[in-house]
Amino acid sequence: MKPEDYFRNGKVYVWKETFAVVKSKKTYLNAFANIIDKNETTVIIDQSKFNEKDAIEIERDWKILTFDMVLPFGLVGFMAKVSQALADEKISIFAISAYSTDHILVKEKDVTKAIKKLENLGCIVEKK
Repeated sequence: MKPEDYFRNGKVYVWKETFAVVKSKKTYLNAFANIIDKNETTVIIDQSKFNEKDAIEIERDWKILTFDMVLPFGLVGFMAKVSQALADEKISIFAISAYSTDHILVKEKDVTKAIKKLENLGCIVEKK
C-alpha cells in the first residue's frame, strides 16, 4: 500500500488540550508521552498540568493531531508526505510515533492551516 491509500478518508483528530513539550527533570504519569533517552527526559503534557519547577526548557502552545488509523511498519513515505505538505505552508511539526499510530504536534497558531492541508491530502479531520 501507498501513503495515499491511508490519507483517502483516513481519520485524523485534533486534541482539545494545548500541550507543552518540556525538557524535564522528571517524568509525569498524566503526560501524553515521556521520552527518556541517554541525554534527557522529554515530557509532552497538557500545559495546564505541568509544574514549571520541573522544567529545564519548555516549548508551549502545541496541538496534537493523531492519525487515527493503524499504520503498518512496512509503510514507506507516510510521514514524509505529511511533513512535506505542512512544510509547503511553513508549518513546523514535532512528530511522534507509537506502535501503530502516528501523531504530529503543530503550534496552535498553525492548526487551522494544518487541518486544511491534511484535508487536501484526503484526510477527514475532527476536533475531539
